[in-house]
Amino acid sequence: MNKTAQSVWENCLSFIKDNIQDQAYKTWFEPIKSVELTDNALYIQVPSKFFYEWLEEHYVKLLKVALTKELGKNAKLLYKIKMENTYGNKQPFTEQLPSANRGPVKAQEVDAPFKNLSPELKNPFVIPGIRNLKIESQLNANYSFDNFLEGDSNRLARSAGMAVANKPGGTSFNPLLIFGGVGLGKTHLAHAIGVEIKDKFPEKTVLYISAEIFTQQYIDSVKKNNRNDFIHFYQLIDVLIIDDVQFLSGKSGTQDVFFHIFNYLHQNGKQVILTSDKAPVDMQDIEQRLLSRFKWGLSAELHQPDYETRISILKNILYRDGVEMPDEIIEYVARNIKSNVRELEGAIISLIAQSSFNKKEVTIELAKSVVEKFVKNVKREISIDYIQKIVSDYFQLDLETLQSKTRKRHVVQARQLAMFFAKKFTKASLANIGSQIGDRDHATVLHACKTVDNLVATDKQFKKYVEDINSKLTL
Repeated sequence: MNKTAQSVWENCLSFIKDNIQDQAYKTWFEPIKSVELTDNALYIQVPSKFFYEWLEEHYVKLLKVALTKELGKNAKLLYKIKMENTYGNKQPFTEQLPSANRGPVKAQEVDAPFKNLSPELKNPFVIPGIRNLKIESQLNANYSFDNFLEGDSNRLARSAGMAVANKPGGTSFNPLLIFGGVGLGKTHLAHAIGVEIKDKFPEKTVLYISAEIFTQQYIDSVKKNNRNDFIHFYQLIDVLIIDDVQFLSGKSGTQDVFFHIFNYLHQNGKQVILTSDKAPVDMQDIEQRLLSRFKWGLSAELHQPDYETRISILKNILYRDGVEMPDEIIEYVARNIKSNVRELEGAIISLIAQSSFNKKEVTIELAKSVVEKFVKNVKREISIDYIQKIVSDYFQLDLETLQSKTRKRHVVQARQLAMFFAKKFTKASLANIGSQIGDRDHATVLHACKTVDNLVATDKQFKKYVEDINSKLTL
């Protein structure tokens, strides 16, 4: 009996149905239609690009097994995506995509030098029983330069990242410190650099790790009395990427061990990439010797994306998901969600989902209801001027007195509280806070914040000041 697209797909479905839950089968496999069978390639039709991506991410292995049983080891699966035209023209259009799920970044094998070392060198990720260590890069292959759009807000950081990826350890950007607020793409860019390096230099050992996990591994190594093995393991890495390095704040033991690892890697031409939510000058409780090393290379800031970049990001997401949307809706979302890329992506994906699953047409009213939910969830921005007004009113001072050079104790404390809350509630740098509150430098602001922390712990009346002002600012 000759095989047809229909018969092959029905056999595949029979196998798939036995291996997944009924609800998943009904949601993701019943809507699929078989279209064509040529040689070893089966073409199937799915309703949207979102559908295609979901299958590729969650069921690609199951599909491969089912198809291989039917068509042999050279079997291929291709998708035809039938999408409705959202502009009222009822004629649908199709797009063809191969099953091309990008695999995870492969584990890296490293021959560890065991001269003068314990024969049981510990990998803090996996404790191996052999001397040849397999090191998982911990990289997310979906975070690439291709989907990290360039704009004025990130051009320096992205260009520096590309330069590092093309010549790891061979540029003056070592270390490369990427810093900026929440949701602006620091982690994405760090992964993209690592993924690009693995593509171009497969022999290099790349490792991505958060500072929090790094700290936990160090604590475990101290408990198990193998601190030296921990250091030697990290000395094997060619490209070390540490995310959220500000997390090392106040952890003197972890800072000390990282200092030795950093020095070794830097002196041996290895690349170090760091991300942080603050510039080095604004980091508190990080040893000066480490901060000075953070400044050796390049510190590149990611800013909030401008309007044009936000438009480009939205259009790129829509193109990626095979969705068309009127320009007025894209512009509405871009105008109203300004804080960061993560919220921008969340809003447009929510809009696509509302439209797809509820079978609603994408209208400006739907966009307004979705955007409203995101904007409401964003905390109200508190300005430095507003903080100074609240503190001045609380202590019955005028603004000029608060910002003056007077050293009267109650004025100094009020000024220090204004600086403390400005650091807590705004994204301004310490230097910026100082310049707006009496034209002070960043060191004065840093001292003010530490003084407030100390007084809160030792002075009940001062602690009440802090609680009262905090409640006024968070009303």
